[in-house]
Formats: sequence, C-alpha cells, structure tokens
Amino acid sequence: MERRTIGAAALSVGAVGLGCMPMSWAYSTSRQRGEESLRAVHRALDAGSSLLDTADMYGPFTNELLLGRVLKERRADAFVSTKVGLLVGDQHIVANGRPGYVRRACDASLRRLQTDVIDLYQLHRADPEVPVEETWGAMAELVRAGKVRALGLCAVGARSSRRPGARLHDATIRQLERVQQVFPVSAVQAELSVWSPEALETLLPWCEARGVGFLAAMPLGNGFLTGTLTPGQGFEADDLRARHPRFTAEMMAANQPVVAGLRRVARRHGEHVTPAQVALAWVLSRGRQVIPVPGAKRERWVTENAAAAGLRLTDEDLAEIAGLPPAQGSWD
Repeated sequence: MERRTIGAAALSVGAVGLGCMPMSWAYSTSRQRGEESLRAVHRALDAGSSLLDTADMYGPFTNELLLGRVLKERRADAFVSTKVGLLVGDQHIVANGRPGYVRRACDASLRRLQTDVIDLYQLHRADPEVPVEETWGAMAELVRAGKVRALGLCAVGARSSRRPGARLHDATIRQLERVQQVFPVSAVQAELSVWSPEALETLLPWCEARGVGFLAAMPLGNGFLTGTLTPGQGFEADDLRARHPRFTAEMMAANQPVVAGLRRVARRHGEHVTPAQVALAWVLSRGRQVIPVPGAKRERWVTENAAAAGLRLTDEDLAEIAGLPPAQGSWD
C-alpha cells in the first residue's frame, strides 16, 4: 500500500487507516464479536493499513484491550493512535483535561494496548474548565518522557460546539493556534467525506500550510456512502444512527442520488469496484497528507477499504462527484 506521512516528524503510515471504534462502541452491540474484530485488525495490518485508531472511551476501555491483543504480537507492523480527554459515565460523557488525569490516562492506555509507546496521542475534546494549553502541555510532557511520539487534536465534535453563524471549524482552528504555541501539532482528525466536505473550506488548508497530517474521520458517512444501507431498514437502539437526522428513512431516501453517483463512477473502473472505494479514493485525492480512517469490524470490509488506496480517480470522476447534489438533512 502507498505510504503517507503525518506531521513534521514524518511518521509513516499506510494511506488508508482503520477506525476501530465500531468493534466496541456506538454501532449495534449485537454485531460486535471480539474474535471477528481481531481477525479484521490482523487483516488490516496484512493489507498495509497500519494506522489503528482507537480511544480510551471506546467501550470504555475494551477497544484498547482488544487492540492490545494484536499489538502484543505485531507491534512493529502497527501505528497506534489513541485519544484522551473524555470520560464515560452513566448516560453521559464529560471532558477531563486536567494534567494529572492526562498522565494517568496515558499510563492506563499503554497498559491496555500492551505497548511502551503511543505513536499518536490525540486530545479527544478540550475541557471547558481547563485552559487547553495546560492539557496540551501535559501531553507534551508525555512526548518528552518517551511515552508518546506525536500529538494530535480530534475535531470530530466540532458541530456540537459551533456558535450560530460561525463556520464549522473556526473554533477548532482557534484551539490549534493556541496549542501550536505550546508543542507542535502533528495531526488533526476531523470528519471529511463526499457528503460532509466542510473541512475543505478552512481546516484542511490550515493543515496543508503547516505540514500537519489530516486524519479523515467518517469518510464513508457512517456507512451510508457504501451503498449497503436501505432506507427504512432501522437500526438497533444503541446504534448512533438510530438517533441521527440523516439516517431517518426519509433522509436516507432523499440522499440516494449521492450513492448513485458513486456507483456510476465505480462502474467506470470495473465491476468489482464499489461505491465505498470511490468515496475513499475521493478523500485520498484531497491531498498527500490526508489519511482516511474508515471504521470496520469485519475482514471483508477491511480488505475492500484497503484496496481503495490503489484506485485513481480521473478528472471526469472528480468532476462528476463535485457535481453531485449536496446531502439533505441536518448533520447535527
């Protein structure tokens, strides 16, 4: 697989990563099977998808424990990205950016992951009660201590913190400017996909100008862009899409033209090319520092996603995708 680099440290990873969250969190608990997920992680590493993206809150903790079982055998093959800053309680999630907590959380993640160093440690959310510089300073200490190789900031929650009238990533960029004064940012993780391209406006250009890597979260639109979901199919109660405005039967039907366009492009590249691979290839085409991190928990999907790294979209393909109707329905 093609390799790409993250940040000034030029950390090398496969062009397509693996989002491990669905294995333990947020998607249909009844379909989460540990042994199946372990095989999927091994398959990702075999295919060159070396970036494994997790977080201590996924489970909570069980996702890191699962990856630890793989890393114990194959640490040299993997680039480990995990996150800190969110605590899961009974029916609620709260931010904690206190330096003491950050240090304890890092040590706990290292134990669960069965490794002595985290390649990329991301701040999952800033704590409104703690200056972000203090949190970032504690994370920088972990780099100097040799427990972490590079730092990143996760901006996936940008929609919930946006002020009326503000552009989506204005607050994120302000945070980045502040923490950059404390210690270099190596990567930013934020949503980017065919039906959610807002990061192209300001956030991705900010990263490009500073040599910061960009991890594209939800590049398959929580599964919608794969073309495998049927409007009105319903989701289990613990699946985040069960409460998502874009996954009502009405909105899924209204957004089928987006999937149809991806299918048309896929057909031009061969009968075995899928809409998901086109969607990932589009993300890859956004810049050399962009690494899509699609979530998956089965070998079949991991293999399909990894193969997207070899798909090259033509100017005609890109023009057709650019001309697709914007997605309908709120994403908030």
